[in-house]
Amino acid sequence: MEQVLSRRLVAVLCADVAGYSALVSIDEAGTVAALKGHQVAVIQLLQKHGGRVVDLAGDGLVAEFASVVSAVEAGLAMQALMAERNAGTAPDRRLVFRIGINQGDVVHDDAHIYGDGINIAARLQQIADPGGIYISGKVFEEVRDRMKAGFLDMGERELKNIPRPVRVYEVLAEGAAAPKGREFGPVTPRRPSVAVLPFDNMGGDSEEEYFADGVVEDIITALSRFKDFAVIARNSSFVYKGRAVDVRQVARELGVRYLLEGSVRRAGQRLRITAQLIDATTGAHLWADKFDGTLEDVFDFQDRITGTVASIVEPAIRWAEIERSRRERPDSVEAYDLYLRALPMHLAQTEAANAEAIGLLLKAIQIEPNNPTYLVYAGNAMLHRAAQGWPAIGADDQQRGIELVERALAHARDDAVILSLGSMMLIHNLKDYDRGLELSRRAVALNPNNLTVMIFAGIAQLHLGRIEDAIAYSEHAIRLSPALDGAHWPLTAIAHAHMVRGDYEEALAWAKRSLTANASFVCTYWMLAAADAHLGRIEEARRHLATLMRLSPGVTVKLIWDGQPQRDPTRLQAVLEGLKLAGLAEA
Repeated sequence: MEQVLSRRLVAVLCADVAGYSALVSIDEAGTVAALKGHQVAVIQLLQKHGGRVVDLAGDGLVAEFASVVSAVEAGLAMQALMAERNAGTAPDRRLVFRIGINQGDVVHDDAHIYGDGINIAARLQQIADPGGIYISGKVFEEVRDRMKAGFLDMGERELKNIPRPVRVYEVLAEGAAAPKGREFGPVTPRRPSVAVLPFDNMGGDSEEEYFADGVVEDIITALSRFKDFAVIARNSSFVYKGRAVDVRQVARELGVRYLLEGSVRRAGQRLRITAQLIDATTGAHLWADKFDGTLEDVFDFQDRITGTVASIVEPAIRWAEIERSRRERPDSVEAYDLYLRALPMHLAQTEAANAEAIGLLLKAIQIEPNNPTYLVYAGNAMLHRAAQGWPAIGADDQQRGIELVERALAHARDDAVILSLGSMMLIHNLKDYDRGLELSRRAVALNPNNLTVMIFAGIAQLHLGRIEDAIAYSEHAIRLSPALDGAHWPLTAIAHAHMVRGDYEEALAWAKRSLTANASFVCTYWMLAAADAHLGRIEEARRHLATLMRLSPGVTVKLIWDGQPQRDPTRLQAVLEGLKLAGLAEA
């Protein structure tokens, strides 16, 4: 007889034993026997709370409840029961459950249930702490006012094979405090988030108040253009206006990891704005600065603050995330952590670091095959490797890099960084100048405060022979943040532009600045050696050429020519002639 399937709305509890495989490898018979004893007691407990166990496989179980409150109460009771049963067991032999609970529509037959309702619960269980309970936002909304338990807002999480982020909360037993030193729960692969609090008006004047609020609103809008992190909306962060706040408490309530706060003070016709970025999990200040202006140029002043703050906050959060991954998840194989570990290697611009970055990014892509960020950085790293003439990672680094970047562009939508990096591939590798320029223009329009976008917009213009635009974009990037990540790119781009102009002293000055930002960027040595040679400083030119040949063995004039876009071949003329004067072989 054909089985009839039907649907119903239920609360689903998924649980498994943390580290079960490791326990079995130590003592298989003892671990299995202990698990069976615990399972009998747990099933009886869940049934008392109105639960029905629908799956019991290995170290895991799945139960459904008609009541969401009953499911959460059962989870709390289950963890309390296991704490009692584990009390007399050595810590390294205890069986500790982690639990995920979700409410959703499920398809069921007489024996099993199926669907996203159970899938989300299972993913929540997988990211929960040992001994912990994670619930979805749906469950939280149902139980928040009906239970005495506490809840920690963990923010939105990207769950494996779940198409949209899920708001996650950790359940704390009545009277329990947040774990010491941890306000957000375990660090798991998820997009970081930031809230911009209303700036304090130190003078009390309403004119200053409007100005401060306008600055904050503009900053929120500017930060919302970045895709690396989520930004809390104004109507959420402005509930704290006029209140003395504790940053950790605010971060918990808003579910964010970073807070931007500041103040405005007036002295006569002068205004001073201060701003600071805080890691709310530790209270550490990641960045702080002050901005001075006058009431006469208030709108220009506001625009300058907005652009500068937005451009600095994004890399500051990125580096904070990198340090967090190094500190708290140094051996993690999750995609986001692999990506974070790859970024410094990608920026280092050396052969060994490039190879390590590619390896980490390819592992991230195996986990998330269509993540455009991982795809574009992996492709970009491979293309850079091919352009530098470094030993190949695969059969054809250039072709593989092109494929990865094209895949990234197919999933990019409105991500300015991906469009920007994609434009470089089109211009530099495919010589598709028109499409590349259009992508670069779109990226700038989407986010003119993103340093990566502005850096590569300058390089794109340089490659196309648009020298004045190249200088303008590169100077804008440097002006946004003088200590920006990857400063060697715009500095060397400006040096190259001055080489085209024939201003070798100026080119040399910019190239030396680039050298202090990154002493391993080979293109900088093209400018140093060529400019010195044109100025008759042959000994200095040869010294720079020796470093270039050490960093890029086998480099020749022909290899450089072949690896560069040719929309305007004259832009390379002075560089290549200078390198030949310095003694670089032609072929």
